Amino acid sequence: MSIKNKLRTGISFLFLLALLCSGFAVYYLQQLSNDSRAILKDNYRTLVYTKNISSLLDAPPALKPNRLKDIQTNLTQQEHNITEKGEKELTDSLQQFFNQYQTAQVNPAAQQALSIKMRDAISGIMTMNMNAIQQKDKKAADTSSRALIIIGLLGSFCFLIGFTFMINFPGYIATPIRELTQSILQIANKNYSKRLMFNSDDEYGELSTAFNQMAKKLSEYETSNLANILFEKRRIETIINAMHDALIGFDDKQIIIFVNEVACNLIGLPEDKLVGQFAPHIADENDLLRNMLITENKKMKIYADDQESYFTKEVLEVTNEDKFIGKVIILKNITEFQQLDEAKTNFIATISHELKTPISSIKMSLKLLEDNRVGEVNTEQRALLENIEDDTKRLLLITGELLDMGQLETGKIQLNFGSTHPKNIVDYAVKAVKFIADQRQVSISIKCDDNLPNVRADLDKSTWVLINLLSNAIKYSREGTTVELLVSKNKGDTITFTVTDHGQGIEQKYLSKIFDRYFKIPGASADQSGTGLGLAIAKDFIEAQQGKISVHSEMGEGSSFQFLLPMG
Repeated sequence: MSIKNKLRTGISFLFLLALLCSGFAVYYLQQLSNDSRAILKDNYRTLVYTKNISSLLDAPPALKPNRLKDIQTNLTQQEHNITEKGEKELTDSLQQFFNQYQTAQVNPAAQQALSIKMRDAISGIMTMNMNAIQQKDKKAADTSSRALIIIGLLGSFCFLIGFTFMINFPGYIATPIRELTQSILQIANKNYSKRLMFNSDDEYGELSTAFNQMAKKLSEYETSNLANILFEKRRIETIINAMHDALIGFDDKQIIIFVNEVACNLIGLPEDKLVGQFAPHIADENDLLRNMLITENKKMKIYADDQESYFTKEVLEVTNEDKFIGKVIILKNITEFQQLDEAKTNFIATISHELKTPISSIKMSLKLLEDNRVGEVNTEQRALLENIEDDTKRLLLITGELLDMGQLETGKIQLNFGSTHPKNIVDYAVKAVKFIADQRQVSISIKCDDNLPNVRADLDKSTWVLINLLSNAIKYSREGTTVELLVSKNKGDTITFTVTDHGQGIEQKYLSKIFDRYFKIPGASADQSGTGLGLAIAKDFIEAQQGKISVHSEMGEGSSFQFLLPMG
C-alpha cells in the first residue's frame, strides 16, 4: 500500500472514531433530553393541574366567583395529558365527582362529601405521577451513567489510537527521511557502499530500491572512472617522459605536481625530491629552477650533456572557469637549431666577405673601362657598362647588409658611442641620398633646430639607419612630392628622428611584420623591393643604442618612420 493510501486510511479511521464517539454522545444526550422532556411535559403538568383543582376547591366561593369554571378548565387539560396506566380511570372519577359537586350546590353536606372524594381522586393522580417522575428520573440517571461509561470507553479508545498514531506516525515519516539524508551524505563523501533497507511495499521501498541501484551504479562508475583516470595518468606520464622538452607542472600555490625525466636531468634532482615540494624553497639552492621561476628571458643557455645547450622557456597557465589553478613551464631544446643558425650566420658572413672583394674588383675594372685612356667604347657598350655598374652597386649593397646582419646575429657588432649633434647625422644622410632624390624628382624638407642637444650614439650606425629610412621614403614617393625629415626633442631625455613620405602607405596587417628579417611588402615594384634586411638591421642598430624605432602608416596617406636616440 502506498504512503498516500496509508495516510488516507489512518486519517479516515481517526475520523470514523471521532464520528462514532460524537454519534454516541449525541444519541445519549438526545435520550436524556427526551426523558427530561417527558417528565416536564407529562407528569409535571398533571401535578400542576391537580394542584390547581385542589386549591380552587379550598378557596371560598365569594373570593373565586369563577371557581367552578376554572376547575373544569384544569380538568379538561388533565384529560388531554393522561400518560400513566390507571390515570384515566382516576381522571374520569374526578370528572364524575365534579359534575355531582356542581349539581349539589344547594346541599352543603353533599358538596362536602363530594369534595372529599374529589380530593381522594386528586391525591391518587398526584401520587401516580410522582411515582412516575421517580421512575423516569431513575431511567434518566441510568441512561446518563450508561452514556458516561460508553462515551468514556470510546473516548479512551480514540485517545489511545490517536496517541499511538501521534507517537508512531512522525517516526514512520521522519526516520526514513533521516536515514536517506545520512545515506546521501555518505554518497557525497564517495562512500558508495552505503545501502538503504526499507522493507515495505510503499514509496519508501521504491525509494530504497532506487537509491541502492544509484549507489551501485555510482560505485561501478567510480571504479571504472578511477581506472580510466589512472590509465590516462600513466599514459600522460609516459608521453611527458618521452618528450625531449623539459616539463614542470605547478599548482596555484607553486607546489610541483609533476616533472619529466628531461627536467630532472637539467635540474639535477630526482623526481621524488621535486614532486610535492614548494618550488621557491628548492629554487633557493638551484640556480636553474630559480631562473625558470624568476627570469622573463625566454631564451636560456644551460650546460647540459657535457655541452652548452640552448632552450626556450614557455609558460602555460592552467585555468578552470577563468580561475587560475596552476601553470606548466616547458623548456624546448633548440640547441640543434641554434647550431644551424650559427652555421648559417657564419656561412653568410663568410660568403658576403668573400664576395665583397671580387665585387670591388669588378667595380674598379668598370672605372678603368670608363676611362678613355683605356680605349673608346661605343654607345651600346657604355649602356652595358652602366647596367653592370648598377648591378655591381646592388650586389655591394646586398653583401654589405648581409655582413651587417651577420655581425648582429653573432653579437659581434661594434658600436663607437660618442656625443654628436643631430644635425651631423642629418647632413651625412641627406648628402648620401641627394643624388637618388634628384633622380626621382623628390625633394627633402628638413626641420632640425640648431639648438637641439647632442645625442649619445654611434654616428656611422645612426647615419646608416637614417639613410635607409630616407632611401625607402624616396623609393615609395611619387614624383614631385616631398619627403619630410623632422628632428625634435621629447619630454624625456630622447631625440626623435621622423621620416614621412606621401606615398601609397602600408596596409595595417603588414605593420607588425615590417621590421622582420627578409620580409618584403607584397606588390612592391622591382625598384622598390630590396633584400628585406634593411629595416631589420635598422631596428637592431637603434635598439643596440638603447633607442626605439616605430612606424605609423595609413593606406593612401603615406608612411611615417621614427626612431629615438638618448641625449648625450
